[in-house]
Amino acid sequence: MNVAWTKIGTNGNLNYDDAAGLTFEQSQTTNPWRSFGDTGSRKIFRSSEDVKVRIKLVDVTLEQYKHALNENSVTTVAPAAGVVGYRKVGLSRGLGVVTRALLVRIAASPYGEDFTSQYEIPIAAQTGSPTIQYLKASPAMLDLEWTVLVDPNASSEDERHGRYVAQDLDS
Repeated sequence: MNVAWTKIGTNGNLNYDDAAGLTFEQSQTTNPWRSFGDTGSRKIFRSSEDVKVRIKLVDVTLEQYKHALNENSVTTVAPAAGVVGYRKVGLSRGLGVVTRALLVRIAASPYGEDFTSQYEIPIAAQTGSPTIQYLKASPAMLDLEWTVLVDPNASSEDERHGRYVAQDLDS
């Protein structure tokens, strides 16, 4: 896969709220089928499945906030005589939805503390309803949620939503 990855959080997972953690949700809708002559389910069909990734980002620089705003551009306005310099980002997201590849690194692998693991998601869109809460004596936090889309170029049917890779041995 030849994709440019975007780091979420100026310092990556050091900017994610520990109390909220990282949430990786895999929901599905299934429909059981029963025959006329039996009360129990005899088959089950999956009619839909979704994958969502959620974090609370403790980094509300405009360069990070833009991820919640459809990747809107951050504009820097230089200071001038009697006018301070500033940065700005538009708050409207518009009709089009920008997609990104996500690489979500986990601190440890399930196979050992010194090993790493990661989710590799080829296509995802920021679909949450971002909320920022500003509190006295607490960092501001930005809620982010991505919905994973099907990758039509996946190497196999079971990797259409990406894959989870966990290190199990040293090199």
